[in-house]
Amino acid sequence: VQLQASGGGLVQAGGSLRLSCSASGRTFSSYAVGWFRQAPGKVREFVGLISVTGRSTHFADSVKGRFTISRDNAKNTVSLQMNSLKPEDTALYFCAAGSSLKGVRLAPEYWGQGTLVTVSS
Repeated sequence: VQLQASGGGLVQAGGSLRLSCSASGRTFSSYAVGWFRQAPGKVREFVGLISVTGRSTHFADSVKGRFTISRDNAKNTVSLQMNSLKPEDTALYFCAAGSSLKGVRLAPEYWGQGTLVTVSS
């Protein structure tokens, strides 16, 4: 599975962005998909994940209530909708496909390249 994240950009605090993760490979629909981010000088952190079917999602506390994830297995895409963005959301965002661990963590097997999100104050 090859993943490609897109949709990053510069946005003001309080604004919204929608990131997309496009996948190639017929088995994409067999994987849970997660989003991670890495801010400058910090370790990569989990943002959220969506189950194989798309029926369940789970988010880090820092983004809960502001971010949502959806997927379209027919189009091999997963989207991360980010609302009420804060300067602390500034980071390089990555999507990954892998196995869901009890619905709250992702064991990544495949990574996409990052897309940069910058939130200005």
